[in-house]
Amino acid sequence: MNSAKNIIPVKDIPNNLGDGYIKFQLNQQTSAILSMKHTQEAIIVPVESVTSMPNMPACILGLMNWRSRIIWVVDLPRMLNLEFLDSRLRQYNVIIVRVESLLLGLIVQEIKGTAKFLADEICSPVGQVASSLVPYLCGCVVQEQEVLLVLDAQAIVHSSILRSD
Repeated sequence: MNSAKNIIPVKDIPNNLGDGYIKFQLNQQTSAILSMKHTQEAIIVPVESVTSMPNMPACILGLMNWRSRIIWVVDLPRMLNLEFLDSRLRQYNVIIVRVESLLLGLIVQEIKGTAKFLADEICSPVGQVASSLVPYLCGCVVQEQEVLLVLDAQAIVHSSILRSD
């Protein structure tokens, strides 16, 4: 009996291991991922579904209703001092994140899907990206075509930038 058919090639094993991440574009030049542990949902909503609020930091676009809850919506590229999203958009790509009991809608340029990475694939962002991004990162994944920023949901949700003191 030939049991060789039951052996899984080594190159296929990493696809089944690792932590899950949602992958997205922050802007034309910047790709990022966010742990699925903090991701509640990825949705597309019309621009009109976000109600702007006065006297808020520029990166806070306003409030929206999500599953009968009112949540804040943040322009994530603007918060990270990257190229802003086009103000003529008709709809937003929103990633809903939860950190403890806090919910936040993060608007990104494009949601690409999901990916899995092993912990040892994530390296230090220092020297790889602008130093202003480092406080919001768990690290980065260097691939052949691009560097993926591994965003830290806790650092984003608890950022002082989102406070209008």
